[in-house]
Amino acid sequence: MQTQQQRRWLPKLNSRLAIGLTIVTILAAGSLILPFFTSVDPAAQGTYLKNLPPSPAHLLGTNALGQDIFWYLVFAVRNSLLLGVSVSMGVTIIATSLGLSAGFIGGWYERCVVVFMDTFITIPVLPVLIVLGAVVRGNTSFMVVALILIVFGWAWNARTIRSMSLSLREREFVNMARFSGAGVIAIIAREIFPYVYAFMIVGFINTILFAINTEAALAVIGLSNVVVPTLGSIIFWALNYNAILIGQPLWIIAPIVTTVVLFLGLFLTSSGYNDLSAEKRGVA
Repeated sequence: MQTQQQRRWLPKLNSRLAIGLTIVTILAAGSLILPFFTSVDPAAQGTYLKNLPPSPAHLLGTNALGQDIFWYLVFAVRNSLLLGVSVSMGVTIIATSLGLSAGFIGGWYERCVVVFMDTFITIPVLPVLIVLGAVVRGNTSFMVVALILIVFGWAWNARTIRSMSLSLREREFVNMARFSGAGVIAIIAREIFPYVYAFMIVGFINTILFAINTEAALAVIGLSNVVVPTLGSIIFWALNYNAILIGQPLWIIAPIVTTVVLFLGLFLTSSGYNDLSAEKRGVA
């Protein structure tokens, strides 16, 4: 039986999902494991001689601040991924709990939640972050940026999940569970949640993209904490010191290529899993 189930599952792993998972796994594993092999703070300036070319000791060379570009990039990927996953977890928890409960319970509770959702949907998050970044002059901590992204980023997913819950609450299997005496939480968890699970996974991945992209955009224009290694801060310093003109093109090319590859991996994972879930629903 187990062999048959494996044979049914394996052919469904489409190429996009496989490639995306491979890219994300390599970048995530590398950014989490490699920092254990160095004791040097990558953000510390003047640690090495400035503007050294690539070598076995410095795989991508050093920059005009005396930092090893490779190790700075490794820590940047780790911090950006940690920020993205943290924001995505918070957004997913809030959006799922409010969306499912509002769609199933209905009544005055749903109306209150919908007003709450619409209020946050109308508030653009990027201008809020830009204003905050300008006020604190680039000293915004990761925690503050993450909290703001969570507060202003959950509403769209919650609205979609609410719509799905509305369409499911009148289904026959939900009515059967209600008539059998199951409580609200039990019906939501056992009967409705499995049908929105695939959307949650896709939304989770897309929120990681949104969080990393937003923080990187703020860092590039100098409105985030550029002292902390992130994909945005390394590009900020490279632009600030004219990396290409001083003969250090890898200082800016490496983080841009890494960012593009990471976004490509997350996008392929999201779209590949979406196709996989759609195929499973069609087979079922």
